[in-house]
Amino acid sequence: MTARTPLLAGLTSVAALSLGLTTLSVSAQAATEWDMPTPYGDRTFHTVNIREFADDVRERTDGELDITVHANGSLIGHPEIKNSVRRGIVPIGELIMSRLANENPIYEVDSVPYLAASYEEAWALWEASREIIAEELAQQGLRILFAVPWPPQGIYTQQAVEGPDDLRNLSMRAYNTASERLAQLVGAVPTQVEVPDIPTAFSTGRVDAMVTSPATGADTKAWDYLSHFNHAQLWLPKNMVIVSEQAFSRLDEATREAVLEAAAAAEERGWEMSRQETDDALAVLREHGIEVSEPPPELAELLAEIGETMTEEWSERAGDQGAAILEAYEAARP
Repeated sequence: MTARTPLLAGLTSVAALSLGLTTLSVSAQAATEWDMPTPYGDRTFHTVNIREFADDVRERTDGELDITVHANGSLIGHPEIKNSVRRGIVPIGELIMSRLANENPIYEVDSVPYLAASYEEAWALWEASREIIAEELAQQGLRILFAVPWPPQGIYTQQAVEGPDDLRNLSMRAYNTASERLAQLVGAVPTQVEVPDIPTAFSTGRVDAMVTSPATGADTKAWDYLSHFNHAQLWLPKNMVIVSEQAFSRLDEATREAVLEAAAAAEERGWEMSRQETDDALAVLREHGIEVSEPPPELAELLAEIGETMTEEWSERAGDQGAAILEAYEAARP
């Protein structure tokens, strides 16, 4: 008996060690890890805000939910982000809302020229449309966590725009159906180009002009490939962060609440960042030699007419959902 005691003691020690390692392994695996693709670069304020959101979630959950942000389309390209979340390839992602306009026109309500051309109007429009958009996404097993607008959209060109004729026949970069339609109505030729490809598209002559924000121009160093920005303030398109309802429902109640709280904080912070980004980006453009101007009278008149046309077209396409959004918006419009 005494001769076997060391062996038994050794087996007991091994069992204890094995149990300890198992416990450590379970503990180490307790945290949930989410990969989050985003289309824009690290310098873009949307990406900065989303990284803060991820940090906030990590802090609020004591590390139980760890979100890794993959910026600049490095994990999944912009066109595939929404379907990747829906299919469960990734649990969460960011995309520009109007990219989904081909699925349902309500997603491009924030990209109708001059329907909402200020931050106050843009917020009222978001409040009027949020529930309907959320319901539409929910039918696909998706939940919208928050949405943040880009600065007001303007027109970048390689020469001064003194009237409507200066835009005709230009190859104009577009990023959604609204910018494509705008290009058509001003007589330009719409060309789809993602943000990371903008400098190359200009340098190779693929595009001559683009509709986008002061922020995108500053982030892509527009002064390297063009010289003018017309601050037309056409619309304020929003990026939205969506999550798979299935992935969200797998979280415990406390973690879900922490995510929602972090999302609300990110939305509030993001809107303020967008306001500041407008002023900062315009200053950066001017500092680097971009001539910033307002639409001359003839162009302003044309853009206003285009806004009315596109509002009517959108309303017809959006049907009852669109009518409900417009009615709620008009009641709350500042």
